[in-house]
Amino acid sequence: MTTPSSGDTVTIDYVLKRGDGEIVGNTAEVGPQEIQLGTGQIFPQIEAALSEMEVGEQQTVAIACADAFGPRSEELVIDIPRENLPPEQAPQPGMILQGQQPDGTPLTLYILEVGEQSVKVDGNHPLAGEDLTFDLTLRAIGQPG
Repeated sequence: MTTPSSGDTVTIDYVLKRGDGEIVGNTAEVGPQEIQLGTGQIFPQIEAALSEMEVGEQQTVAIACADAFGPRSEELVIDIPRENLPPEQAPQPGMILQGQQPDGTPLTLYILEVGEQSVKVDGNHPLAGEDLTFDLTLRAIGQPG
């Protein structure tokens, strides 16, 4: 039985679903993904599952909202005066803005509504408040180096 260890690079396919079963991501769209285990690139529950899998094996991993992107916070839905936005583009609902929090941490904002004087944005991750399910397939194990 060959299973991956911390430091190994694994190639996986996945289907990501919300708690209601809606598919919100999959490697059929973007191709298999390479992940180095032990580097914090993925949720710990997925890393734990992968570390017990053999090439070709499939497993379903459920991750509760609190262990995924956390609960939604309405405090992260704010209005920004239009004059504070970059003038290069006209803001549109669905656009993504990149910013920084006061401590320098990167912040991604999703435009919800565009008004004449302000833009309503959401700083929550799009999957905040959602329980997630990953259907995983381990495709390959590569050694570190």
